[in-house]
Amino acid sequence: MERKSFRMSPKSIRSFRSIEVPRAPPAPRPGNRSMYGKAPHVPAPWPGNNVMYGKAPHAPEFPTSPQPVVGEEIVHYSHLKHPLVEVTLQELFTCAGCKEYGAGKRYACQQCEFQLHDFCAFSPPTLKDHPLHGQHQLVFHAKPKQAGITWPRCDVCSKSLKGFVFRCRACNFQMHPCCAMLSHEMKLSVHPHTLKLLPPTINTTSSSADSNPAIVCGECKKKRSGRVYRCSECNDYYLHAICAKAFLNGLQENGIDPPAKPSMISTAARVASQVVIEFIGGFLDGIGEGVGEALVQNIGRGRRNARRARMNQ
Repeated sequence: MERKSFRMSPKSIRSFRSIEVPRAPPAPRPGNRSMYGKAPHVPAPWPGNNVMYGKAPHAPEFPTSPQPVVGEEIVHYSHLKHPLVEVTLQELFTCAGCKEYGAGKRYACQQCEFQLHDFCAFSPPTLKDHPLHGQHQLVFHAKPKQAGITWPRCDVCSKSLKGFVFRCRACNFQMHPCCAMLSHEMKLSVHPHTLKLLPPTINTTSSSADSNPAIVCGECKKKRSGRVYRCSECNDYYLHAICAKAFLNGLQENGIDPPAKPSMISTAARVASQVVIEFIGGFLDGIGEGVGEALVQNIGRGRRNARRARMNQ
């Protein structure tokens, strides 16, 4: 059987193209008005969305910063304009009371950057029979007693006293509020045995034939002044009082090392460079002022000479 080819005439083609074919109604998209009215809102396929698209099989979890734990609110005499709220954060901060570092729990102002250690916020007015200075009563002061141009030293950790302090009025003994949290015996996680505080008469920074060898701290591996703890069983493990404070102010718990103190040489170099910069700046300013004054004088002299020349004509 022969297959006949079918060919449409130009007129038939034009007639075929002019036929209107009924189309299906448009899909209901957001904001599309059709014969069904305005389509309802169709949510986008974000992870975890079950509408139309189903739940994503592997929805990603974005990391979030640790949220502060908010506790009670207090009003402290050192910051009466705003209340302080108990919060727990891992970030390092400087206590506005004792001027020392801290981390973790604190009392912070939500309207400014004022922050206090919890032991600074609740320091009692007096301390009686304290294990580190039981012979006299210690009185709380907002500032230490200075005897010269330099900051006084704490009699426990040997660091500078710049803020809140407990002071003895009878013998001028002074210590930080954090140092007041220390005792004669301490059980810390850094060592399995009980640590006992050595007498203050022992020299911890030098060695000689007539004294104990220089004491090296088991935590910082350094020799420095200040009170020292010693293991009551090993007798060869030592811990500086200043290193023991890191277990009380939140630094050790949050894995933070306090910023290193700048050396005296670097501080002197920075001060000297600042003096030189100011001297050069003042010298250049003086040169600029001199040039300006000379320019003004020359302009004034030229105007006077021109005036005299016109008068002589």
